[in-house]
Amino acid sequence: MSQELVVALANGLFRGSVYALVALGIVLVYRATGVFNFAQTEFGTTGLFAAFVAVEMWHWNYALGLLFGISVAVVMGLVTERVVIRPLRHSSKVTLLVGTAGVATTAIGIQFWLTNEQPIREMPPIVEGSIATVLGVAITYQKVITVLVLIVVALALAAFFRSPSGLAIQAAQQEATAAELVGISVRRVSMMTWGIAAALGGLAGILSGPNDTFTAAFLTFGGGAALLPGLMAAVLAGMRSMPGALAGGLLVGFVEQLGALSALAGLPGPKATILFVFLLVVLLLRPEGLFARKVVGA
Repeated sequence: MSQELVVALANGLFRGSVYALVALGIVLVYRATGVFNFAQTEFGTTGLFAAFVAVEMWHWNYALGLLFGISVAVVMGLVTERVVIRPLRHSSKVTLLVGTAGVATTAIGIQFWLTNEQPIREMPPIVEGSIATVLGVAITYQKVITVLVLIVVALALAAFFRSPSGLAIQAAQQEATAAELVGISVRRVSMMTWGIAAALGGLAGILSGPNDTFTAAFLTFGGGAALLPGLMAAVLAGMRSMPGALAGGLLVGFVEQLGALSALAGLPGPKATILFVFLLVVLLLRPEGLFARKVVGA
């Protein structure tokens, strides 16, 4: 196996783990509300900025800084649900989509405003150094931690959706009126859903931030851009399968990194090109998504 391919596979696993975290949040919100959440990656960028401020400017313990960043992301998700989604819950899906895009745009504007004097920042990794070297390619602790976090999150979500709270979310998603009749608060379920999705976005931002310098809109359009790949992964999951979102994120990560191979260097924007061609082929052959039949808890 060539060094070039090893680099592509290693980066694909790392980027795919970030995309999977984003896709899990997108699918969770869509299943609960039918909303394409364009603010998902801004939960991540906001959480990353909050963690950076806590660790680098306030000199907090790193673990506390990460917890603070995720907490800020969750608060942003809860405020989005209460201020934007709940008042518009009877509006069209297009209106709700525009509402989440407005949340993302507002967050990006605030980030640019607050970081005007120092637009580029660098978050230190959770653990410095590399855990191993394969064919001359360094496998950093940060990337390994990212993959391990995805595994823990997947197991935690699987357990959660078998708990009373998780079953309540599934019941409200499937039939809101019947859920209300048996005492399940659909509003509370909506808040819980957006809170979990925001936490997933916060994790994606905080874990990917230390691998590059970051600016406003880092996880949406910047160096860690994960919105479109995350949406692609969610589409591969049929917008409803949580395990499919995880598998779709990893698959998108690997396919995207194939564009880094020298054999494809002649393509314009090789990573984006191969990714969009792949998605187009999948949708033509299986428009419902590769993992549409898989449902959490089934």
